[in-house]
Amino acid sequence: MKATVKALILAACTWTLSSCAIVRGLKTDGKNGPGIFSFEQREHDTIANGMLTYRFPVGKRAEWIDTLHFYSKPHRCGDITVLEALNAKSPTQGLIIIHNDSIVYERYWGDFSATRMATVFSVSKSITSLMCGIAVDDGYIHSIDDPVTEYLPELKREDPMWQKLTIRHLLDMKSGLDFDDTYEFTSLKDLKKLNAMARLNYGHHLMRQIRGLKFRCEPGTQRRYESMTAAVLGVVIERASGMRFADYLSQKVWQPLGMESPALVNIDSRKHDAAHTFGGISTTITDLAKIGRLYLHNGMWDDRRIVSEEWIRQTAAFDSTTVGYHFNWYNINYEGFARPQYSGYYALGICNQVLYVNPHKNLIMVRIGEDNNGCAVLPVLFEQLSNAWQ
Repeated sequence: MKATVKALILAACTWTLSSCAIVRGLKTDGKNGPGIFSFEQREHDTIANGMLTYRFPVGKRAEWIDTLHFYSKPHRCGDITVLEALNAKSPTQGLIIIHNDSIVYERYWGDFSATRMATVFSVSKSITSLMCGIAVDDGYIHSIDDPVTEYLPELKREDPMWQKLTIRHLLDMKSGLDFDDTYEFTSLKDLKKLNAMARLNYGHHLMRQIRGLKFRCEPGTQRRYESMTAAVLGVVIERASGMRFADYLSQKVWQPLGMESPALVNIDSRKHDAAHTFGGISTTITDLAKIGRLYLHNGMWDDRRIVSEEWIRQTAAFDSTTVGYHFNWYNINYEGFARPQYSGYYALGICNQVLYVNPHKNLIMVRIGEDNNGCAVLPVLFEQLSNAWQ
């Protein structure tokens, strides 16, 4: 963002510097927005791990990956190696590949490591989906076809459309909410949208922002990706369970899966303590891979059921009405490619954070990166890599 653009923002803000979300964001994270280590200067809750730890065994290293070539003409890569694709203009920090429950490839760049936390951004939405499934299993959420107002009754006093918005709509990005995931600022007309996005990330009272939302269309009629839906879903889960999101996630996932490290989730403020379930979870690459293992094993963790098999089945199923985005996870069809015979599905966040699961090949792949400016669509790369698996 150029200095002149910053000046326009400051001039357009009619409120004080301390309350302008855009300015607060610039102060907190600078012109490039949040990075994978920005959580270090944010308010957050701790997702506690337990006493018992699960560690992936190390299998025979898949050396052939280092020289495998990747070709994806629609995405400007040309004919390059997998490692070149991973780092072309978009530096990879960590890559881990797990086959048959064993680590077969692991590599880190710079000062990143298996034990260093990074923010996984919108991969958080996929973890929030998992928690929704667990809340259904626990009976806290009666049905994903329940209206949101059953759990947030105060919204009945706002827009009548809230009573038509269901949890399923939130999971499939069909909320109809008038909200944009806007990160660009080209003119003053973008200011309102940009400030709403900044409020979501840097505001101190998430529920106040939710109460003020309007609808651009009736819920369920159109699909549009935007982060507010996962924010609303997170509040629903907290209200339904009667627990902080971090505590519920700790109890139901982090402890039983034997996570090696505590994780963090950003919150709006200490006073209101609403979790950033849309993009604020920070964890290690190996612990994130355990979420993949849970899905690979259809909701089972060894001999313990964590989430229903039906929830995993619905998550992985391709839904043509959502163009490959379903239950806050992506199918490879989302990228516009023909579906391979043995396709996987994945969670994706900005900076190209990817958690990829292929049950047909018993593969889990996790990539942590610094930015989005690569030539490769990394889930497509992982899909091609899984198809070439030896």
